[in-house]
Amino acid sequence: MNAALLGLSHPHSGALLTALENLREVRRVFLWDADPRAAGKNPALPRSRKAALLTGDLDAALAGGDFAIVAVRHDEAAALARRVLAAGKHLLAEKPVGLTAAEILPLQRAAAQAGLVAAVLYPRRAHPCAVAMRRHAAETGPLLSLEARFLATQVRFRDPRSWLFRRREAGGGILLWLGCHYLDLLQYVSGDEITGVAARLATRSGERIEVEDTAALTLEFRSGALGTFHAGYALAHSGTGYLNAAGYDAYLALNGRAGRVVWPGVAPRLQLELPSARRTQTFRLRETTSYAGAAGETFLRQFLAAVRGRGTPPTTLADAVRTARLIEAAATSARTDRILGMSRT
Repeated sequence: MNAALLGLSHPHSGALLTALENLREVRRVFLWDADPRAAGKNPALPRSRKAALLTGDLDAALAGGDFAIVAVRHDEAAALARRVLAAGKHLLAEKPVGLTAAEILPLQRAAAQAGLVAAVLYPRRAHPCAVAMRRHAAETGPLLSLEARFLATQVRFRDPRSWLFRRREAGGGILLWLGCHYLDLLQYVSGDEITGVAARLATRSGERIEVEDTAALTLEFRSGALGTFHAGYALAHSGTGYLNAAGYDAYLALNGRAGRVVWPGVAPRLQLELPSARRTQTFRLRETTSYAGAAGETFLRQFLAAVRGRGTPPTTLADAVRTARLIEAAATSARTDRILGMSRT
C-alpha cells in the first residue's frame, strides 16, 4: 500500500515517517506540507527510501496514497482531514483530530457515508498491557473505582514558544495533547463509559503559555464506579524532547469487588490480583524505532488490515468525538465549578 504523510513539522512527523519506513506493508510514502521547506527545517524528520514525492500540492500527495496520515497543528487538522475524505482516501488522524467535538463529528459522518476507514491515533490501545487489562477486566467483578495518572516533562523542556501552548492553535493543553490517551484507555480497558466529570485545571509551569499544564479530574462511570485522573507537565529530571522514553510517569488501575488489575508505570508489566491469578505479568516488546514502538506498529498494522477489509480498525472517529466531549466538559466544569454530565456519542 502507499501512504500520504500530511504534515512534516508536527512533533510526531519524524517518528511516523520512521514507522512507515519500517512497515513492510507500506511500499511508498508521499510527503506533503503547506510549506515543503518544512522537511528541511525539521531535524527529527529522517531520510526515507520510500519517499516518492515531497510536495506542497495536496491533491498530488493524495493521488499517490491509498490512505493518509494527518499530523498538523490542531487548528488545521479538521479541514485537512475533510480534504482526505473528500478525495476518497482512508484516514488516520493524529489526536485530537479537531479543536472540538463539533469539528470532528462531521468527519465521522462523512467517513461512514463514504465507506472509508477513519481512525484516531491512540496507539496505547495496542500496547500488550492495555490488551491484557481489557481481557482481565471482567475478572475484577463489578468495578468500584478506576485510577489513572500521566505525567510528562515540564513545559520548559518542551519549547514554551511552540504552538502547542497557544490556545488558538492548540485548543487546549495537557488534556488534549497527552491526557487524551489515558482518558481513552480508562474507558477502553474497562469497557465502562464516563458519564460525568468534575475538574480542576491550572497553569503552574511559570512559563508564558496560554493552556493548562496541570489537571485533576474526578470521573463518574455508567456502572456507578468512580475514577480519578491526574495529568501534568511535572517532571523536572527526566530529560527533554517529545519522544523521550524516560520522560513519562504513568499509572492505570481497575479496582473491582473480586480483584484488581494495575499497570503501575510505562514498563510492560501488569500486577494481577484476581481470583484466577495473583502475580506479575511481564511482556517483552520488540525493539523498534517506530512511533510508539512495537505497540505503534501493531496499531498501524491493525489500521492497514481494516483498510484492506481484513478486520476492524483499532479506533474510530467516534472515539475522538467521545474524548473531545469529555475534555470540553472538564474545561466547563473547571470554569463553572460544576459537575458535568456527558452525552452519548
